[in-house]
Amino acid sequence: MPAPKPSTLGPLQPNRFRPPRGQKRVYLPNFTLTLLRTPFAPPNYATFLTPLHLNKLDLKDYLYNLYGVEVLSVRSYVQQARVRQDKPGARLPKPRRWYRPRASKKMTIEMPATSPFLYPDAPTDFTPWDKEMQERALEAREKEQKAMGAEGPRLPKEDRKTLREQAEELLKGKKAWRPGWTDWDLGGRPKAEVGAGVGM
Repeated sequence: MPAPKPSTLGPLQPNRFRPPRGQKRVYLPNFTLTLLRTPFAPPNYATFLTPLHLNKLDLKDYLYNLYGVEVLSVRSYVQQARVRQDKPGARLPKPRRWYRPRASKKMTIEMPATSPFLYPDAPTDFTPWDKEMQERALEAREKEQKAMGAEGPRLPKEDRKTLREQAEELLKGKKAWRPGWTDWDLGGRPKAEVGAGVGM
């Protein structure tokens, strides 16, 4: 039986082991990609907040097929959330009941230097988004959670601050004291004169 002939190796092909690009078809994707603002990164780098199940090939195919962006390399990073007490959104957080929120995944892509990406300038007028009302609602929610927490009874009350200010104004002579019943509305009945005697 003749011995097998050794196989000859052909020339090295640099793109032979590169995974295919743009061949995975995705119809109506059910995930959301968030482009993060990275002002200190080079213009040919972009960072996205992605779901945990999304891999590097999915991100490359998604950007190539939808936006025509050529991606040279992708780096991914899974960031664990901090351990906190009780679940987020609980009206009365329970102490010593630990909970770790879901982790977040970030991916940074590298694009060709010939096609840099410049992030648009940050808006200065937030009136269309009603940012002031959202900040006031968030502040009121945090204040309510602190009042209902374990340290709630020890926090200073708002009425104490008002009474203190009124007492300081009385001591400095800015306001004159008078009984509160003089401001009551008696429904049309005549008010009693101050200092008038009552006959027996």
